[in-house]
Amino acid sequence: MQKIEIHTEYIKLDQFLKWIGVADTGAMAKVIIKNGDVYVNGNQTLERGKKIKKGDIVEIKNIGIFQIV
Repeated sequence: MQKIEIHTEYIKLDQFLKWIGVADTGAMAKVIIKNGDVYVNGNQTLERGKKIKKGDIVEIKNIGIFQIV
């Protein structure tokens, strides 16, 4: 599990995917999320604007697991 540090209260899920280099563009992030490949705290999410906060665990299928710190 990789630890990813954020310096704000939250980051939106699509922005998070771009931040960590999984998606090059917002459109690519949207496709990854809409395909059902992203889980936040164990729950599949299809919301690209979902707020990711410190303490959350984001799992991306075939990519990895990330803890927000």
